[in-house]
Amino acid sequence: MEYIPQIIFAILLIAGIGYFTSNIRKMIRNIKLGRDVDRSDNKKERFAQMARIALGQSKMVRRPIAGILHIVVYVGFVIINIEVLEIIIDGLLGTHRIFGPHLGGVYDFLIGTFEILALLVLITVVVFWIRRNVMNIKRFVMGELKGWPKNDANYILYFEVVLMCLFLTMNATDFILQTRGVEGYAHAGEIFGSFPVSQFLVPLFDGMADGSLVIVERAAWWLHIVGILIFLNYLYWSKHLHILLAFPNVYFAKLTPNGQFTNMEAVMAEVKLMMDPDADPFATPDPSMANEEPATLGAKDIFDLNKVQLLNAYTCTECGRCTSECPANITGKKLSPRKIMMDTRDRLEDVGKVINKEGEWKDDGKSLLNDYITTEELWACTSCNACVEACPIGIDPLSIIMEMRRYLVLENSAAPTDLNNALTNIENNGAPWPYNQQDRLNWANEL
Repeated sequence: MEYIPQIIFAILLIAGIGYFTSNIRKMIRNIKLGRDVDRSDNKKERFAQMARIALGQSKMVRRPIAGILHIVVYVGFVIINIEVLEIIIDGLLGTHRIFGPHLGGVYDFLIGTFEILALLVLITVVVFWIRRNVMNIKRFVMGELKGWPKNDANYILYFEVVLMCLFLTMNATDFILQTRGVEGYAHAGEIFGSFPVSQFLVPLFDGMADGSLVIVERAAWWLHIVGILIFLNYLYWSKHLHILLAFPNVYFAKLTPNGQFTNMEAVMAEVKLMMDPDADPFATPDPSMANEEPATLGAKDIFDLNKVQLLNAYTCTECGRCTSECPANITGKKLSPRKIMMDTRDRLEDVGKVINKEGEWKDDGKSLLNDYITTEELWACTSCNACVEACPIGIDPLSIIMEMRRYLVLENSAAPTDLNNALTNIENNGAPWPYNQQDRLNWANEL
């Protein structure tokens, strides 16, 4: 009977981590549906970029208020959960504050630090909730944030409040039980842990009997660790998956200048062939390539995007910084770079559901283009890269927009009239203007 709590704890731990691992494997499988892209170059520069942007939050603080608040939650939540290691060991071995006797003053410092950070996280989360639900900040009330996205953001805030309150309640009751010398909590007369915040909660529990205090402390302890396991598994369904994906996403972000677009290999090979004076235009095609389907030019669906672009979709924090900086959106056009990323992730998840159900991909009659993202959104983009520059974790919505526009032009010949006119002029006149090359300098005759 004495080992039942440890057995129950082990089962919960294995189930929680196992379910999380299963979902992460599905996510990795979905990302691998994209095209291969080589981002293995300049490892030193990539690690430096990851340390600066993902770990150091350098782009977050460009908006100081939101940036500093985010850093408080980020640092506080991560550091506080270091204590989860002790909780796991105590849960498996049936011990109580196992590190206390071995770390001494260091342990007191750590617990005190955790409590101060917990208080800061609570205050910051309240501010975040007010910003999202009371202040009507434009990027938090836009169309794509209605329904689940808005609720998801709030659910996470509620989660954090509950976890921090459970942590402080656990410590307050534990402190009383230690001072009373209750069996299982006493350590040879010593009190392990410094409780600079939870000590102010002591009056709420000090009048309770030992047995009742033990029930409250154990309930807070169990709910805290179960809450963390629930939070861990909720991440997969939430925008807060970026807690885990921000680091690889920034590492694999492109290092070239934002304005430098990638060449399409199929088009580049065709141009090189046309420019090669020794190439035989009547040469027989390679028989080994006869049965291969020609590469799609641009992107119609998530299968035509590369793996990093799909990783971008899963990493999106839905913070809206990209959309708030987008000149097309500011001037009232339909485009929202945040929605582009959310739609890509939604399509990717829908494809994953088909694979989960059927065991393999079977065409569902839909595609990212038109069913999720409209041509009106795509052609509203000015390709200015403001969204890319604004993203705090290296996401590139523009690359997806450009790939889909390439598909419209090269596969469907479906460019807007003005663009078609410009392309025709370039073809005929060598410039986007409708003037013959011989007439280009006529303006100079009037000088």
